[in-house]
Order: sequence, then C-alpha cells, then structure tokens
Amino acid sequence: MHDPDTPLARRIAACSLCAEEFAATASAHAPRSVLRAAPGARLLIAGQAPGMRVHRSGLPFDDPSGDRLRDWMGIDREVFYDRSRIAIVPMAFCFPGYDAKGADLPPPRRCAQTWRAEVLATLPSIELTLVIGQYAQAWHLPGPRRGVTETVADWRSGVPSVLALPHPSWRNTAWLRRNPWFEAEVVPWLRAEVARLVG
Repeated sequence: MHDPDTPLARRIAACSLCAEEFAATASAHAPRSVLRAAPGARLLIAGQAPGMRVHRSGLPFDDPSGDRLRDWMGIDREVFYDRSRIAIVPMAFCFPGYDAKGADLPPPRRCAQTWRAEVLATLPSIELTLVIGQYAQAWHLPGPRRGVTETVADWRSGVPSVLALPHPSWRNTAWLRRNPWFEAEVVPWLRAEVARLVG
C-alpha cells in the first residue's frame, strides 16, 4: 500500500461493490477509497469510515476530528501522514453517504469482510492499534460488545497492543467533559507510546 500502484491498492481503488448503495444515498456519490499504509508502519489507526470532507480530499482525518486525534497523539500532520510510520485503515474505505436527515451512514460491513484481512496481512510490523469508535472496536476487540464509554474506560486491558479511543469528532466534546479521566490518564499514555513508535 506504500505504492499506490501495487496490485492490492489498484484492486481497492477499483472496488465498486457498494456503488449502487452509495448512489442511492442522500449524497448520491461514487466510491472513493481512502487509506494509507506501508509494510514498515508500527502504528495502526483503525477508524470508522471517511466523512464527506475526506471523501473530497482523499486524505484520511483531514478535518477537525483529525486535528483532535493528532493532538491526543502529540504529533503533527507530517508525522501523521507518513505512511511508513503510521497506517490508517478504516473499517470502510469509502464515505458511506448521508441518510435522509443528513447524518453519516454506518460503514458498510461488506468492505471489512472483503478487504480487511488482506490489507492487515501487509502490515507485519504493527505494534499498537488505535481502535476508534464502536465499529472498529467490535472488529478488533474480543469479547461481548460493550458501549464506547465502558470499552474506553477498560483501556488498560488491551495495552500495549490495542487501545480503544472514542471518536475524536466535535460531537464527542460533551463526552470528553463528562469523562475527564480520558485526557488525564489515557492521552499521556498514548502520547508516550506514539513517541516511542514513530520517533
């Protein structure tokens, strides 16, 4: 995936499995896969799916959510987008579209079922996976499904290999205020590990 002309990257870019579904959404858009990965990366960000802004730019987390995530990680855009150090592989590679009320639709399961294992197999050096949001947590964390708050609060059970995070969206600002332990306990650990892995 470091080279966008690899056979796997070309197959993902050409994927049209969800084209009809996307065309039928309120956003009526075409597929555009957005991911970044290279075999040497030691840190994996497993998010949900691109939003409309990322769909347009083609750059993952190129939005205020990305700014907050980079702040949590203690890194700048240059390090964040260095695919040789950080792989960004969401649960769905394309923007799922808007529903009739203008809200983002959930990531189509078909994407992860079709591509995820094959892409992750190209990343043998991953030491820490950041799982962001309920869909990524359901895939990457074993055991019964729990709410995001309970999952993130139990963060010590997954480290050092997996760390559950809330979504860095502005919609979770109230969640962060209600749960000050996240920025007091989780963020310092995260910054130290990121510095170790990408420094």
